[in-house]
Amino acid sequence: MTNSSDDRPNRYTYRDAGVDIDAGNALVKAIAPLARATARAGADASLGGFGGFFDPKAAGFKDPLLVAANDGVGTKLKIAIETGKHDTVGIDLVAMCVNDLIVQGAEPLFFLDYFATGKLELKEAEAVIAGIAKGCEMSGAALIGGETAEMPGMYAEGDYDLAGFSVGAVERDAVLPRPDVGPGDVLLGLASSGVHSNGFSLVRRLLSDHKIGFDAPFPGGSGETVGDVLLTPTRIYVKQLLAAMKATDGIKALVHITGGGFTENVPRVLPDNIAAEIDGASWSQPPVFKWLAELGGIDNAEMGRTFNCGIGMVVVVDARSADAVTAALEAEGETVSRIGTLRDGETGEVVITGQLGSAT
Repeated sequence: MTNSSDDRPNRYTYRDAGVDIDAGNALVKAIAPLARATARAGADASLGGFGGFFDPKAAGFKDPLLVAANDGVGTKLKIAIETGKHDTVGIDLVAMCVNDLIVQGAEPLFFLDYFATGKLELKEAEAVIAGIAKGCEMSGAALIGGETAEMPGMYAEGDYDLAGFSVGAVERDAVLPRPDVGPGDVLLGLASSGVHSNGFSLVRRLLSDHKIGFDAPFPGGSGETVGDVLLTPTRIYVKQLLAAMKATDGIKALVHITGGGFTENVPRVLPDNIAAEIDGASWSQPPVFKWLAELGGIDNAEMGRTFNCGIGMVVVVDARSADAVTAALEAEGETVSRIGTLRDGETGEVVITGQLGSAT
């Protein structure tokens, strides 16, 4: 005679297999106030449902198009994990998504995150998600949900991965890039805070080959470690650009300088038979780029197709509006440089003259 289900001993549990449901519930409870702090018109930013609602009409849109973006932080996460500093990579995650929305002219509306790990560590996860909530506040997006996945055997001890998903809206007649991008337009560059979230596989290789630890003092710095400098979060340009677009009608296109640098990203907004000329000596860059270039013997062209080299966003403007757009962005706290122009030429051509970021 076999035992009934009521008589069978409970020898196996989900916790024994490495998944702690109670820990997941505790995390949701801990981060709920963080999500509520990101509430905005159109969303209440509460957690716990099977999905999150957003009302574009309540957000003030009349005839909107929705724009969606998703991204990650890449191997920059390895530096956060190895240094034990988890409070900024969440900002990076949001930045990589919402900066891709604003280049379409879209205002970020809401954000969802995916956090995956082998074993959930509450303090670590809460620090990561606190950074996500901070990024959402900085961009005006509501944190309306997400997924925390505890998957034993999928990740090495201490490792985790992040993905972000964001949706924005833009009125139908305000989509970027505009169709009138053309010769004579001016390129403005908005300063980056450092490496942002691209090129870290090369960065980590350089440090490994030169046996430089993340706890080493950053050369010429003011007490920061190499890890501190590399973990400087990606800048979020959303609110500044939205303000500038309201103040002037001169912005024709925007380019988020991520993987591929200038040479791969600028062509994405150029019409056929239009080329870009960029004066690399027209802005100054954070010291980390010169350090990396010297450390790896990296030439100008390779730096320009791997890193942002001090410019995180390029703004394409009508020449007559360049001063007004510059003033509007500076009023929002941006450091703005006039870095180039558009001209007739080979489709997608980007010509960079001068040493990138060498202005004094």
